[in-house]
Amino acid sequence: MTRDNDRPMKAIILYDSRTSGGSTDKLIDMIGQQLAESGAYVEKAKCKATADYSFISEFDVVIMGAPVYYLVVSSQLVGALVQSNLRKCLKNKNVALFVACGSPEPLALTFYLPQLKIHMIRNRILAEKVFAPHQMGDPDSVADFVEEIDEAYQKTFKPRASDLEWSSEATEMLNQMPPFFSSKIRAALESYAKQNGIKVITPEVLDEARSSPMGF
Repeated sequence: MTRDNDRPMKAIILYDSRTSGGSTDKLIDMIGQQLAESGAYVEKAKCKATADYSFISEFDVVIMGAPVYYLVVSSQLVGALVQSNLRKCLKNKNVALFVACGSPEPLALTFYLPQLKIHMIRNRILAEKVFAPHQMGDPDSVADFVEEIDEAYQKTFKPRASDLEWSSEATEMLNQMPPFFSSKIRAALESYAKQNGIKVITPEVLDEARSSPMGF
């Protein structure tokens, strides 16, 4: 994988499992290893419901996952999101989510992953994955998840290119307006232009927008 930014990704894997050295631990190790091979710096930490998670401020990406037991994502991870400062520390963080279960993927996507996603309203979710039992030791399944994380993370560094242009006359008219008012006019004009397939905003476009149903 090639990276657009010079600084390697710093990722922390927060996970829970009931059996030390079991399939979940092996899955975590595979995820960490493949991330490291892609150039990332990776650490892992087993969740405790009442731990202090201030340390995740040092990381660019937080990967969270756990097995499903009796229709519920493992209690220490979900408990940490409810009882500790984890949810607060995750604010505005890039995250990736996974669950490991034997249920059909549609069920996991609609019932198990939302148990985590409900706490991620203010987060950018880079990737989400359901690992079936036969995929937990499969390097290709892990590689797909890691690649999705890496590619989505790289996109956070790419400026959003706009295909809209402003003519010099329209720009001058906008600059003559009070800043607060001009920002609203700019947003409304750009929305109008995109809806109508307009590539260049001119004074004529401003006149058209004023006479449109959205009139401003």
